[in-house]
Amino acid sequence: MDVLRPPLRRIGGRVYRKNLIQEQPFPHEEEEDFCAGPGDCADEPCDAFVVEETERGFQCRVEVPSPLYKYIIGKKGETKKRLETETRTSISIPKPGVEGEIVITGQHRSGVVSARTRIDVLLDSFRKKQPFTHFLSFPLNQPAIQEKFLQFKEEVLEKCSKDHGVSSSLFQNPAKLHLTLGTLVLLNEQEIQKACDLLQRCKEDFVDQITGGQPLTVEVAGVEYMNDDPAMTDVLYAKVHMKDGSDRLQMVADQLVERFVASGLMLKEWDRVKLHATVMNTLFRKDPTEERNSTMTGKSSFKERESFNGQNILKLFENFHFGEVQLDSVRLSQRFSSDASGYYATSGQL
Repeated sequence: MDVLRPPLRRIGGRVYRKNLIQEQPFPHEEEEDFCAGPGDCADEPCDAFVVEETERGFQCRVEVPSPLYKYIIGKKGETKKRLETETRTSISIPKPGVEGEIVITGQHRSGVVSARTRIDVLLDSFRKKQPFTHFLSFPLNQPAIQEKFLQFKEEVLEKCSKDHGVSSSLFQNPAKLHLTLGTLVLLNEQEIQKACDLLQRCKEDFVDQITGGQPLTVEVAGVEYMNDDPAMTDVLYAKVHMKDGSDRLQMVADQLVERFVASGLMLKEWDRVKLHATVMNTLFRKDPTEERNSTMTGKSSFKERESFNGQNILKLFENFHFGEVQLDSVRLSQRFSSDASGYYATSGQL
């Protein structure tokens, strides 16, 4: 790391530098610790959160999903004790599994602010390590599209099954065909509701204006691969574009992601959303029950993948027409789930 240009992290409208920290690995995740030293955050007043004055000093409340409590507590309570000692505060944490607020109290406002800031840094760091739980999606599982997808699968297996790595286990579940806009880590009902509320505000603020309150007619046609070498393909996807040639679908996708990133519910990965519908993915080969979503690339998945040779598929099905579809809703879809139609269970939609 260049000490003159340390990485920066934005939290609550303020920017903090991320110092290089040596973390000691522990055998169990619940005992993982994080060292927040005295120099990590300044003990200065901050208007990004509310610090209340009480009869005994000052107090600040932090809404934290219960799965993240363990990162504030640390191994054998060491992180919590260190925070309390170094900031001269008392930190009250609800019991494991009980949703509530972490309450920081202290005689000095600067100490409470420092403790809160360090807790925010801890939460931000460990939240990024959580596997995503939900994603924003456009369903593409209409019967006509499913039928054409099954035709595509049948013809690929008939003509390309002798190509390296090509097998029926690579194909998407037709009931779960979709466009992924972005992934979210929502760890309790309050965060899920926050995402649902934001989705509705997006509809009112710009979605209806862009779409004119009408479904978007898109064409699903042609296939493309994700990586650089078609002979070593991991993800093959169907291309999607507006039938009228406009960029309205791209506008909706980009603005939805921009709004969710600004709210802190989603991390920004790309400047623009890559509109694609995964049809083949080597992640599916490892575990048939794995959620069929091309954005799922866990740390171990890359090591376990067996790529396939997609050269012939790309040549033979370059212009394969999967059909047209009316996009009339954006779903907040739940990972590892199914509804009565076979699509992902929906936590909210617009």
